Amino acid sequence: MKLNTLLVLLTLWGPVAWCSNGPAAARVNGEEISRLRLERYFAEYLEDQGRVEGSIDNPKAYRQLRKAALDALIDRELLWQEAIKRGVVISDAVVKDRIDQTRQAMGGAEVFARRLEDAGYTEYTRRELAARQVFNDLTQAGEPDEKQVRAFYEEHRAEMNRPEAVQARHILVKVGPGADPSTVEAARLRLMGMRASIVAGADFASLARSGSEDASASEGGDLGYFPRGRMLPEFEAVAFALAPGAVSEPVRTSVGWHLIYLENHMEATNVPQEQGLEMVRAYLARQQQVQARLQALAQLRSRNRIERIDDE
Repeated sequence: MKLNTLLVLLTLWGPVAWCSNGPAAARVNGEEISRLRLERYFAEYLEDQGRVEGSIDNPKAYRQLRKAALDALIDRELLWQEAIKRGVVISDAVVKDRIDQTRQAMGGAEVFARRLEDAGYTEYTRRELAARQVFNDLTQAGEPDEKQVRAFYEEHRAEMNRPEAVQARHILVKVGPGADPSTVEAARLRLMGMRASIVAGADFASLARSGSEDASASEGGDLGYFPRGRMLPEFEAVAFALAPGAVSEPVRTSVGWHLIYLENHMEATNVPQEQGLEMVRAYLARQQQVQARLQALAQLRSRNRIERIDDE
């Protein structure tokens, strides 16, 4: 979050950050989340996504984003209330340490430190730390089962290994298998003319759109990435031999003459088994953590009384 935005938000946090101040956006077990608090948090929520409220033209998208922001505030309030039920206590030393970290991250400006205190940020930090501690307690997830890890690895091991592949564009001038020599040569000379233009600075993709007779012409001749064995042998041999950025001489295949422009060449990668298993363990652990978080918040919402007034 930018420093100036954070300063404004902190100046406004004070008691209104968690007490009723004007119309309510929601109530959690009778505790109000004011519309004022939602408005301020919504601005922060959008900024974290690189967006500005006035730039959202789609009403449906605006409502979805605002709902997500209110959901986040409700979850914070639920976690804070759960912390109170569990008797969670955050010491002054821990709160001070967190505030010092924030101050240092923002440059240690004296005015910032003063506004932290004026805004009631100490109490806000205590609540946030308590809520986070409860959230961590509720979302503990064990290590993935080793049988599950190995089964997932066996199912997906081929996806971890990437064959050698190239990314290319081409221009095709079709020539039938039974074409007479003069037709074959005319097609080759046509491509030679295009190649000369490209070497002189013309854009390959633009020439492909106007001059290629392949279905890829509308995409500027783009063939994407392909491994060995996907294309015609003559085409493939040249494509894999080119350096990135190079344009081939005309290449004859059974469908005609091609000019090939190589955009990128990726070497094959083979992931050793132990590395692959470790990658799977990390992936499954993240998935279990995400699931634990979703379940924990869903359970909190289900056993507490929530009134969403802002949606009405």
